[in-house]
Amino acid sequence: MIEAKDGAKRDVTPVLELRKVGHWYGSLRVLHDVNLEILPGEIVGIVGPSGCGKSTLLRAILGTHLPCTGQVLVNGHTITGPGRERGMVYQRYSLFPFLTAEENVAFGPLLDQTTLPQRLLFSSEARQKKKEFLERARELLIKLKLEHALAHYPSELSGGMRQRVAIAQALIMKPQILLLDEPFGALDEATREELQEMLLDLYAENVAARERGEAPPYTVFIVTHELNEAIYVSDRVLGLSQYWDWKGAGHTERPGATITYDAVAPVFSRASGRDLTALRPQREEIRSLVFEPKELVAPETHRRFWRELEAGQGEGMLAR
Repeated sequence: MIEAKDGAKRDVTPVLELRKVGHWYGSLRVLHDVNLEILPGEIVGIVGPSGCGKSTLLRAILGTHLPCTGQVLVNGHTITGPGRERGMVYQRYSLFPFLTAEENVAFGPLLDQTTLPQRLLFSSEARQKKKEFLERARELLIKLKLEHALAHYPSELSGGMRQRVAIAQALIMKPQILLLDEPFGALDEATREELQEMLLDLYAENVAARERGEAPPYTVFIVTHELNEAIYVSDRVLGLSQYWDWKGAGHTERPGATITYDAVAPVFSRASGRDLTALRPQREEIRSLVFEPKELVAPETHRRFWRELEAGQGEGMLAR
């Protein structure tokens, strides 16, 4: 349940659900029995050892590589391929070099909502749509602190600025789930911190919407190799790992990675500052359970998110 300031309570359906998702490539088993429910407005970070299948899981959610077994559901409906309700941002941004920042952002919806003949003939409808989408693109880019670069071409932008444009490209399509695959991995530390704070700003908008009794505008699922980042920008952290007691579960060979860690994360904001020492206990816990476990245990052993939520330990969007 979500409770607004007026005291009204509303049932919340998971925006994303994975049911017994499994994936393999030939004889290589990658994912096994992945089960997950994500609520609207969450920012969920997922970490795990190299090669455990984090990107494969993202592609299954995106719909470009459907799982070999199990289901991926968005708003209760099984997906059968890519859809507008899911947007993706990769580590390597892909911008059109001949379009300005605002034109790059407006291009997606223009392509989606006009026909090729309309665009070629520059019909009145295409002109009106282009004007509308350019205005929306400017609003988004200003929100993402790029008001000074609206008319700049990608070659005139820094790496961090180009990644902000790529995020705006995804957001203008109004996806219900934004998927981020190592989005800040190629950036320097200062730029990475700026973009992490951008995610905190989006989360703050979610919390403000909830307090007004409105649907949160952003649900984010972020893959990262940086434990501090996963904890800092998220309200929930998942660990995907191949290190679990698969023999005790009756398997004769490793069946693939599954979720071995699921817990509430502290909620930060720009105003709260960046105290990374506060992240250390959870960071060390994740490292010892997901990356370097001394003992292999059943995967559900450290999946405590829903118990924590029931006990009132969630913050931000997860606060009772």
